[in-house]
Amino acid sequence: MKTAIYPGSFDPVTYGHIDIIDRAAKIFDHVTVGVLSNQSKKPLFTVAERVDMLREIVRDLPNVDVTSFSGLLVDFARACNSQVVIRGLRAITDFEYELQMSQTNRIMNPDLDTVFFTTDLKYSYLSSSTVREVAYFHGDISAFVPPLVEQEMLKKFSDQK
Repeated sequence: MKTAIYPGSFDPVTYGHIDIIDRAAKIFDHVTVGVLSNQSKKPLFTVAERVDMLREIVRDLPNVDVTSFSGLLVDFARACNSQVVIRGLRAITDFEYELQMSQTNRIMNPDLDTVFFTTDLKYSYLSSSTVREVAYFHGDISAFVPPLVEQEMLKKFSDQK
């Protein structure tokens, strides 16, 4: 069985992320979405909130599960018995960074490969940080995130008034 991991902060999860998850689920026997707990960042949503939202969003994909992790990606891959990392690319600047990370991970674990998915053109501009900024200023984010995420973001930013 070929298992892949799709790591990220998913703060918030966007339609671009969901597109990658859907496509990976069609190729791999099992996909584990890993929500990174990064202590050096101040996320909008807690790790538990991001995991819960993602679980709800992928509930109809039987070969996808969602969990959180911290630490090194290579350790997370080992814990998931995965030899494949999924990464999404929007632009050439993404590729430069992701290539460096892929090569670093490969040195730490020579059996770990990275598979790059280019985003669907309709999501090529989309980033979580852009969605957060639009939501912060009470803009319409319905084209960027599922309704569940939109509702949760509206709650977060209404609390910050």
